[in-house]
Amino acid sequence: MYRIFALLFSLTTDPIQVAISHTQVDVELLLAVDVSGSMDIEEARTQRQGYVDALQHPDFIDAVKGGMLGRIAIGYFEWAGAVNVQSVVNWQVIDDAEDAKTFAEKVDKPVRGSRRGTSLSNAILFGTESIEANAFSGNRRVLDVSGDGPNNTGPPVSPIRNAALKRGIVINGLAILIRPSATMVALDQYYSECVVGGPGSFMLPVTEPEDFAIAIRQKLILEVSGLTPQPTPIPAASGATVDCSTGIMLQPNTMDRTSPSFGK
Repeated sequence: MYRIFALLFSLTTDPIQVAISHTQVDVELLLAVDVSGSMDIEEARTQRQGYVDALQHPDFIDAVKGGMLGRIAIGYFEWAGAVNVQSVVNWQVIDDAEDAKTFAEKVDKPVRGSRRGTSLSNAILFGTESIEANAFSGNRRVLDVSGDGPNNTGPPVSPIRNAALKRGIVINGLAILIRPSATMVALDQYYSECVVGGPGSFMLPVTEPEDFAIAIRQKLILEVSGLTPQPTPIPAASGATVDCSTGIMLQPNTMDRTSPSFGK
């Protein structure tokens, strides 16, 4: 993994050449979706359906068409302790409802279970590599990360996040607080201080299953439009800033709270 990290951030691609040879879009948007073991099967299905519905909602299509070019590039993948390569939906252009429907249908696969561990660092690393290597050139590049726990496996999250930000990638977050993983800090505060970053970045919390679809739709519309939501008050954790290594310090038995058969 560290070899991949070194390779990724040693890239010296000329941005002028990229702009000339790549398809121009308003935004390159990559959706990174948590399917770790702390999410039960019903939550995973609700989350997946939230993306499928949001991608086809008229308000999302209107936001796409309202851009300067009226088209975006979008990709999707799921992650836990590592990225699930079978979940990857390759980059494509969306500029109308038919494109959005085609992409949503690719996302709408059966939910077969989750995987162990929560590696935000591996998700951000994979997402950064995917954005850097795609065939598009956007005015903005956004990695949209959803999750319900802190980084508890893989490399430390802070240097991976900071390296992505240096590449001009904005990271937004969806903190899932329905049944978050055991942690020593409020998850929304953790996401705000350790995950999201870049100009105009934001974090949205989800506290109830029925809020998934609305939160996901709101997030996608904001990202496509280049807008930022009103700030959400974040609870202070013991009056201190977040230790971004907090997830690594958790005991292994807090990483997966599902049945033994879940995810097999």
